[in-house]
Amino acid sequence: MSSHALTVLSAIIGWAYFVCWSLSFYPQVILNYKRKSVIGLSFDYLLFNITGYICYSIYNCVVYWSPVVRAEYLHKFGPPIPVQPNDIAFSLHALLLTIITIGQCLIYERRDQKNSIYSILIGIGIWISIIIVLGIGGGGVVNWLWVVTYLSYVKLFITFIKYVPQAFMNYKKKSTDGWSIGNVLLDFSGGILSLLQMLLDAVNADNWKVFIGDPVKFGLSIFSIAFDIVFMIQHYCLYKDAHGDEDGYRQIQTPPQQDEISRPLTEDVDVDEADEIGG
Repeated sequence: MSSHALTVLSAIIGWAYFVCWSLSFYPQVILNYKRKSVIGLSFDYLLFNITGYICYSIYNCVVYWSPVVRAEYLHKFGPPIPVQPNDIAFSLHALLLTIITIGQCLIYERRDQKNSIYSILIGIGIWISIIIVLGIGGGGVVNWLWVVTYLSYVKLFITFIKYVPQAFMNYKKKSTDGWSIGNVLLDFSGGILSLLQMLLDAVNADNWKVFIGDPVKFGLSIFSIAFDIVFMIQHYCLYKDAHGDEDGYRQIQTPPQQDEISRPLTEDVDVDEADEIGG
C-alpha cells in the first residue's frame, strides 16, 4: 500500500458502510414488531437473502482467515486482500438479522403470504449446485479459492434477483406499506460507501483487479444501489399517496363496536335507559 493516509481513510469508510448496511436491517425488524405483522414483506426476498448471506459469510471468513486461500488469491490477483474486518462483521451481522426477520414471519400476522414455487425451485437449485461445488473442491478437482469464489458469485446472483419479488409486490399493491423506506435509504448509503472503499483500495495499491478479485462486494454495491433507486421512486413518486395506509395492517385490528351507535331508535328500551338518554 503506497499511502498510510489512504489506508486509514479506507478503513474509516469501510466501517462507515458497515454501520449503514448493518443498521439498514433494523427499520424492517422494528416495523414488523410495531405492526405485529409481516404483511407486505416478500417471503421470497427473505428466502434468497438467507441463502445469500450464508454464502457471503463463508466467502469473507475463508478469504480473510485461510492461509491457503489467501496465498492462492495473492498469486492470482496480487495485493490487497479485498476482504476487510468490516466485511466479515457486516456479513455475519446481516445473517443474524435475516434469521431474526424470518423468525418474525413465523410468529406475526402474515395472512396467506408464502414463498412462491419459483423461489423454492431456484433455492433448491442453488443449494444443489453449492453441494456439488463443495464436493469437487474436497476432491481436489478445483482449488478452494475457486470454491469460495463460486459462493461469492452465488451471492452476486442472489443480490440481483432478491429485490425483484419485493419490487413486484409493491407494484401489485401500488403501495410500499410493509416495506421500510429506512431500510432502503441506509442500504443505498452503504452501497455508495462500499464502492468508495474499493476505489480507494484500488488507487492506493495501484491495482484495479480488486474489482474483479472481489466481484461480490462490487456487485452487491451496484445492484443494491440500483434497486434502492427503484424503491425510492416507488415510495416517493409512484405510490406516495398510499403512505400511511398500512395495507393489511388496519384490517387485522379489532373493528370498533358500533352496536350501540347503530341501534335503531325504534328499538324498545326500558324506562331507566330512556331516563338516562333524556336526562
